Amino acid sequence: MEFLLEFLPIVVYILLIIILLIGIILAIKFIITLDKVERTVDNVNEKVHALDNLFHIIDTTTDKIVLVTDKVVEAIIGMIKSLVVPKKKSKKEEDDSVVVEVKTPKKKKGSK
Repeated sequence: MEFLLEFLPIVVYILLIIILLIGIILAIKFIITLDKVERTVDNVNEKVHALDNLFHIIDTTTDKIVLVTDKVVEAIIGMIKSLVVPKKKSKKEEDDSVVVEVKTPKKKKGSK
């Protein structure tokens, strides 16, 4: 029994030292990996910023194309509307078709 009381703490300390060393090695590898990822992200970020002018040109071009197509569609719809929708009546025709309302006097309450 005395042997186990002396031997087990030594085994536990050795295992804790091994776990600590493995943790330190993994932390160093993790830091190296994060440094590589950071360099890659910076590289990609530089390339994206280099393409910003191209994207701005494409955006401006598509805005102008949309403006032109909207005007063309608006003109076509205007022509179709003028063919389909009946024209408004002139003032003379409107005056002839005015309905005259005749109001009848209302009876007062209490009188027959």
